Amino acid sequence: MKKSRFTETQIIALLKEADAGMLVKDVCRKHGISDATYYNWKAKYGGMQASDLKRFKEMEYELSRLKRMYADMALENWAFKDLIEKKI
Repeated sequence: MKKSRFTETQIIALLKEADAGMLVKDVCRKHGISDATYYNWKAKYGGMQASDLKRFKEMEYELSRLKRMYADMALENWAFKDLIEKKI
């Protein structure tokens, strides 16, 4: 995945500029992004504060960790079932 030129904090600041009354077109032109990028960011980060962003990142990390744990356990479970079937 391509890394963004902007950090999440910068993205939130950019969205706040548009919320403060600047036209979206002007904000996009000023920062060199497309309208589509702006609206994608707004869908993902709209209404967030910097503290919310930190919490969001922590939750994403926790979720990915839990998904990996589940995948490992499901694989072990599948292997045990396969082993039991072969013995019976």
